[in-house]
Amino acid sequence: MFDSHVHAGPDVLDRIGDDHDISNMYSAADFSGFVLKAHYESTVGRAHAAARATGKAVYGGLALNQHCEGVNPSAVAAALGAGGRVIWMPTADAHTQHTADLPRLCQHEPRIGNRTYAIPPVNTKATEATETVLALIADHDAVLATGHLSGDECRWLSERARHYGINRLMFTHPSYTVPGLQPDAIRTLVASGGYAEITTYQLLHQPGCTPAMLARAAEAAGDRLILSSDAGQPTSPPPPEALMLLIDTLSAEGLDRRWLEAAASTTPESLFAPN
Repeated sequence: MFDSHVHAGPDVLDRIGDDHDISNMYSAADFSGFVLKAHYESTVGRAHAAARATGKAVYGGLALNQHCEGVNPSAVAAALGAGGRVIWMPTADAHTQHTADLPRLCQHEPRIGNRTYAIPPVNTKATEATETVLALIADHDAVLATGHLSGDECRWLSERARHYGINRLMFTHPSYTVPGLQPDAIRTLVASGGYAEITTYQLLHQPGCTPAMLARAAEAAGDRLILSSDAGQPTSPPPPEALMLLIDTLSAEGLDRRWLEAAASTTPESLFAPN
């Protein structure tokens, strides 16, 4: 198994363990590796250290939130130049996150101000910076993840990713509260290229989420499905257990287990692994 979305401490939010603890959990479960994500710092160096310590395939990247001034080509160039494998478009500071009243750093520290980020077509003023970021991702053959941006922004990113020759595109949990896309919209997105993610966090923590709803989203993704835990919260199971719980739950909905296991192993690992 390979978990393409996990959180660990140190972080601005409470986590079930630090990088060492999380790495040991995956090693004990015989996972081949994982992708370490943080909303408010680069995980490139942390992932490198975890990979060296465990011998596993551990990848990091950068989420484009307020700590790096949002869609910032300089921050992206630094992260990718240091070996980052993924750039997440705005997540916790996306405009959608604010509208949905989901957790953000500025809620804990109001002195930093309430800044949100959007890209075209929502914010055309961000076109130049976003285009430069996409060109950098293409140059480094890295993964472009859509973060918590809206459906319209995801569609724009999909179109521009094709323009720049980006071959690694992941629609970040499109059926989650943000962006909140329905199966038909997910089906359309993956048909134009890219993979659609479903997470255990949705199953356990998303208001109104049901196994049946996630099963319909998985069916819409088809062979472009990625399953991940998005775990690391004290209120979630250990990440390896969380990912297996998602597979078990979707299998109980009548979905093919071999397909689900591939979506949590070979499919994401091939997406993130460098050539």
